[in-house]
Amino acid sequence: MSGIRVLVSGASIAGPALAHWLRRRGAEVTVVERAPGLRPGGQAVDARGVTKEVIRLMGLDEAVRAARTRTAGAHTVDADGNVLETFSAEDDGGDGYITEIEILRGDLSQVLYDDTRDGVEYVFGDRIAELTQDGSGVDVTFASGGSRRFDLVIGADGLHSSVRGMVFGPRERFVRHLGHVLAFYSVPNEFGLDRWLLDYQEPGRSACLRPIGDATRAMAMFSFTAADFDVDYRDIEAQKQLLRERMADFAWLTPRILAHVDDTPDFYLDQVAQVVMDRWSNGRVGLLGDAAFSSSPLSGQGTGLALIGAYLLAGELAAAGWDPAAGFARYEELMRPFVEANQEIGRLHAKMRGIPDPDAEPAAEPAVEPDTEWLTDLVQRAVNGVELPDYAGVPDSGPSVTSVSR
Repeated sequence: MSGIRVLVSGASIAGPALAHWLRRRGAEVTVVERAPGLRPGGQAVDARGVTKEVIRLMGLDEAVRAARTRTAGAHTVDADGNVLETFSAEDDGGDGYITEIEILRGDLSQVLYDDTRDGVEYVFGDRIAELTQDGSGVDVTFASGGSRRFDLVIGADGLHSSVRGMVFGPRERFVRHLGHVLAFYSVPNEFGLDRWLLDYQEPGRSACLRPIGDATRAMAMFSFTAADFDVDYRDIEAQKQLLRERMADFAWLTPRILAHVDDTPDFYLDQVAQVVMDRWSNGRVGLLGDAAFSSSPLSGQGTGLALIGAYLLAGELAAAGWDPAAGFARYEELMRPFVEANQEIGRLHAKMRGIPDPDAEPAAEPAVEPDTEWLTDLVQRAVNGVELPDYAGVPDSGPSVTSVSR
């Protein structure tokens, strides 16, 4: 072991993925998560391009594939359910609209946790309340009252990152609302849904039902335009009321789907937003995943950014002999072009899906369709536009580690 002690905040996807690689590089890792346990369900997330190579390098290809939703494809439908267009999971070599590797966020989180739980210390039901850093370490006080010292602290705690707020400043400086709100939750599969996703759209709004691993249930998803967003992300009842109001007159199966909003175990609603920062580190504190560079769900690449970022962050820190200045700088150098391409995809998708909100300022110029060749190049850079160093000579204990559970 290197003796380096790293605290990671957040146990969704980015945090456990980073824990995997930090552990392999020889660090002692603690992951703190404010929720009492892993959060189940969630939206379906995708692995495209180079992300699949990272999963293979982690030794998790078989486990991830076993937990896939096994969605065969998607049908866009009209208000009566008639199919208008079809997309297959085999399109674009499995990297298309519906990907070959599609998995619920909660299921991927479980795979990553199961992989790391015996070699990583997980602390659930707690959070970082305060941190103070100096030239040799970071003193952390937890909400539970305890305090510990770490060599490095990484915020992998999502769009509403508390670590980012403590170290870099208020969220308003970094979070960019893209004019949409997204909600999803699981419902009983009383709709005859099989392995095909169903998507109904009107200008500025959409409703979707998608299969999950459990054939008795389905995942519902709604989106609607909103010029701004001021609902507290922790106020579930206010979020449900907003969803009812904005989708009350929507056609298709919407009334039947909304009827389950109060009895679902995994309701989620939030703004569609990106995080844009000049730098993702400050001294011995760094950021990863949505906390640093959310590309929004509309990019389809949030999971890829988290997994690839985890590989590069751990690798560069170890390659730099755990010097934070050098390791963080190289991580940002490698990741930033990849992040920027994916954020551009997210912004383009937001523009394509929406209509101007009645309260929004009119556009100064009419929208221009992107050049086809430019768009093809952008998509390629967003899917495969990052190289994975092999980190030859950097310690690597391998994908299968047996440690004493803490």
